[in-house]
Amino acid sequence: MTEGTISTAAEGSDTLTRLEQEGEIAADYLEGLLDIADLDGDIDMDVEADRAAVSIISDSARELQKLVGRDGEVLEALQELTRLAVHRETGDRSRLMLDIAGFRAKKRTELAELGAKAADRVKSTGEPVKLDPMTPFERKVVHDAVAAAGLRSESEGEEPQRFVVVLPA
Repeated sequence: MTEGTISTAAEGSDTLTRLEQEGEIAADYLEGLLDIADLDGDIDMDVEADRAAVSIISDSARELQKLVGRDGEVLEALQELTRLAVHRETGDRSRLMLDIAGFRAKKRTELAELGAKAADRVKSTGEPVKLDPMTPFERKVVHDAVAAAGLRSESEGEEPQRFVVVLPA
């Protein structure tokens, strides 16, 4: 092994360790929150796409809907609070993703389909397609789906009315 290879492997290991630590801090924070709210749920931690991913799952997903809220608004707020808790412990900005009762996983599937359909429409008409305003998470999923379809996309507008425009190749 060369020195560069060893350095790269060490950096990857350090990143994985840091992300696992973020997940553990987030899990502790969320367990405390579940206790306060008197809600049952199991915490699942993973590392996906260079970010910590934490999920709260339960046999009674309906009970966890309180933590998702309308259109995921409560989930977004809890994600930000969890990121702040991680930041407080580590001193580093966190890009942690939180999912509750599979809400984000389901949303990711729906958005990927939306992005693919918009890309198909652009391919057939040759005209750009503007989508409705979305959160940063939602826009990222759509951008990835459009790129997978071989097209490009851009975000336009100002928050909270920022939206994706799918463009011809």
